[in-house]
Order: sequence, then C-alpha cells, then structure tokens
Amino acid sequence: MITGATSGIGRATALALARIDAVLVLVCRDRGRADETVAAIRTATGSRNTEVMLADLSSQEAIRQLARDYLATDRPLHVLVNNAGIVNLHRTLTVDGIETVFAVNHLAYFLLTNLLLDRLKASAPARIVNVASDAHRFAALNFDDLGGERSYRTMRIYGQSKLANILFTYELARRLHGTAVTANCLHPGAVATGLGTNNGGWAKVVIAMLRPFFRTPASGAATSIYLASAPHVEGVSGKYFSNCKEARSSKESYDVAAARRLWQVSEQMTGLTA
Repeated sequence: MITGATSGIGRATALALARIDAVLVLVCRDRGRADETVAAIRTATGSRNTEVMLADLSSQEAIRQLARDYLATDRPLHVLVNNAGIVNLHRTLTVDGIETVFAVNHLAYFLLTNLLLDRLKASAPARIVNVASDAHRFAALNFDDLGGERSYRTMRIYGQSKLANILFTYELARRLHGTAVTANCLHPGAVATGLGTNNGGWAKVVIAMLRPFFRTPASGAATSIYLASAPHVEGVSGKYFSNCKEARSSKESYDVAAARRLWQVSEQMTGLTA
C-alpha cells in the first residue's frame, strides 16, 4: 500500500514495484488522477495487479474508512509506504480542526499505520516505510504549539512534521521489537514533485525556477523502493536512510522521551486511546 501515489515519489515508487510484480494498492484523493496513474503503470509495466482506494488523508474518518475497507478484504499486507505529504505557506485546519501539515504529514502516518498494524503483523514478514526529510534538521517539536497557532513559519512547521515522522518511526520500531515487522524512514532528497504547488501561483513560479536543481521523482524514490523491496534490509528496523544507505538523523530525533510523548499526544489527537 502506497499513499500519495498519483505523483512524484509515490508514483515512481509504484512504477518500480509494479515492475517486480508487486500487488499494489494506491491510496489517492482524486479518482481521475488515480485512474490515469493505474493506466500509466499498466502501459509502462504490463502489470494489472494495481488497484485504487480513495481517501483524503487530512480526514481521520476517511483514514478510518480506508482501513476498514482494506481490512474487510482479508488480504495480507506486507508493505506500507507512508508517502503522502504537503507543504503550506499559510496555516489551515482540517475537518478535524487540526493544523493541516501536521495532520497529513504525521497524524495520517500514525493513524493509518496503527489501524493496519495487526494485519501487518499477521502478514509478517512485513515492512513499514515512512518518507521523512532532512528538513527535520531545521526544527524541534514544540509540544505547546504543534499546530503553529502562535507562530506559523512554513519550513519550521514542515520540518517539525518530518521530525515527527522520524520520532514515530523509531518509537514504532521499539514497540515492534521481536516481531517480524520492521519500520524505517528516509530522506528522498530535494525532488521535483507537486509538493507545495497547492499554495498558488507564487509558489508554482518558485518551484519551477528551482526545478533544474532537483532530483527526478524516480531518483528520489530510490530509497523508498529500496526499503520496500531490497532483501538487504530484511530485519533492519528503526533506521534512517538516505541514498539507500543508513544515515544519522538529527540529535533531537533520538530523544526517546520526546518520541514517547509524541506517541501519547498522537493517540489523543487521533482518538486511538478511546
């Protein structure tokens, strides 16, 4: 299962995994873009083992419905790639009243993973791959203002969400110790994707100017593909990868107390403690 699969890294990941005959479930927001992606995958790879599940990952009810629908199929789940993400220039709230970047970039990872965790365990060996970013190095978690209500600065908010991805991954790996389910995260590099283009004309112009300096989506997806499929990382868990190699994340990302606190806050914000 790959979230955010109709463009950029997610789409490139899906294409690569289809080429090795993986059975894919693409989680997408828009039916038209989803159908076009499936058609492109079939044309490029010949694979017909790709299906779509629609969900707006800014909505917790939509995530819950997605999980219910998948679990109802009784199919195994061997790999979950949490890839969907956004950047906002201005603070907005989701239907759940949560700041959108934190909701989509972190809470969606947290909620969907936990809702599917029993199926992943039952399907083991299984892998959870969380797409983070080196942008986490420019942020620290402010538990008193996770939603940026007091101060909203785009890269701090985005970096905070990516730091949350890493803290979540490390804590998840600790909790999965002794199982045959692994959890790892990664930095894809600066990639020419649609990320940030939801912010209007000015953002699109800036991104277009920077595009020649970005990696292609296929290059950026390499580490996601590696973690999802390479036999070399079988059994490896709780690590941060860049360029298909283990790397050190920021000092803040190894704060076990912060990771546990984030887990508890995330449970509260998603209602998983209820």
